[in-house]
Amino acid sequence: MDTLGLIWGLVVLPADVQDRDGAKTLLERSRGQLPRLRVVWADGAYVAVADWVRQTFGWLLTAVLRPTGIKGYVHLPKRWIVERTFGWLGRYRRLSKDYEANPRSSEAWIYITMIHRMSRYLLPGPDANSRPYQRRPTKH
Repeated sequence: MDTLGLIWGLVVLPADVQDRDGAKTLLERSRGQLPRLRVVWADGAYVAVADWVRQTFGWLLTAVLRPTGIKGYVHLPKRWIVERTFGWLGRYRRLSKDYEANPRSSEAWIYITMIHRMSRYLLPGPDANSRPYQRRPTKH
């Protein structure tokens, strides 16, 4: 997903497939579709594929790691984007439970959900000048 929390690719695999192996499948599917991509932020489970990502695609895979020795909640940069998107997906009834028997069907429902979410952002809000995904000016 991108920094707005919108999905640019996904793969649904059985539970017995390790995350790092699933990442390879996802990235292979995405080959050539993301010409501007330079940096990939990932969870600590994907550190094992960082060299493979750099050699195969030329991208920098940066792991967002939890600080060692800290107990309780720790705000991890960029991680909230993923959690917010999972929250969005969970609000759709068909995705709130694992109803699908076919992984391709699960993928299709996730794409349908994201298409719905993205199309809602194209509609103007109550205020004609408001846009839900208007980028804030960056502070320099």
